[in-house]
Amino acid sequence: MDGRDSIQSLLVRRKLTRAIADVARAQMLGYLAVLAPLLRPRAVLGDFIHGNTKEGAPRAEKAYKELQASYAAIAPSRPFHLTDDLTPPLSFAGNGLDITPVEYPHAIGSGDDARTIMVRRPFTWSLTYAGYAPTRLPDLVATRTRASDALQQFVLSHLLLRVVIDNSPGLESLLEAVHFPLTTTTTAATGTLPVTRIGFVVGTTLPRDEVILETAELTGMDAFEEVINFDDLKALDDPFRDRVYALARQHAPGVV
Repeated sequence: MDGRDSIQSLLVRRKLTRAIADVARAQMLGYLAVLAPLLRPRAVLGDFIHGNTKEGAPRAEKAYKELQASYAAIAPSRPFHLTDDLTPPLSFAGNGLDITPVEYPHAIGSGDDARTIMVRRPFTWSLTYAGYAPTRLPDLVATRTRASDALQQFVLSHLLLRVVIDNSPGLESLLEAVHFPLTTTTTAATGTLPVTRIGFVVGTTLPRDEVILETAELTGMDAFEEVINFDDLKALDDPFRDRVYALARQHAPGVV
């Protein structure tokens, strides 16, 4: 943010950010509700996933090999330390999709003046199977000796979603076309486990640290929310619309 990032400017941007976030979230949930049947694990892995009926899937064997390879590489690593191999058909309790807010720590200052603010990204969410939000991981790791099956299901859920997406041709392009691209990331908490995210294409940013600290003092909370980047909003476009207009200008220049 530039010289306009005073508290007053911040309030204007925050109001706009939250209004757009509400609309974007509702629109995104509508798209995900339509796509949810395609993202079922059995839709891609077929009978490699336990089910009450047989369900064939043309990419099942390829997808399962990818899942096996990812699990073998990630499960034994920190913080999971899982040793059990996968044995099909896999039991998986995930039902439906879920989104959760993305937050990260932002350190300000150093030494005795150091302060950590938890920052939320209002246009970005973690996309998971229901019940497997990344925020569950610390509790699962803490109770690993009593609930290793739950920890394995957590790891499996994130790997399954990535494999299902990778083996669903056109899915990522479709979401990108409607301004909700998928990304994959890792975090310090989840180690090498890929975490899938979905976000609105418009970016958000932080003001100066001084403004963040002033806001924290006013609210009494070490929490902050990124605000919309106006330049990204101005640049929001529709590639398909642009292609159609280009054709119209080419074939009917006097009309458009």
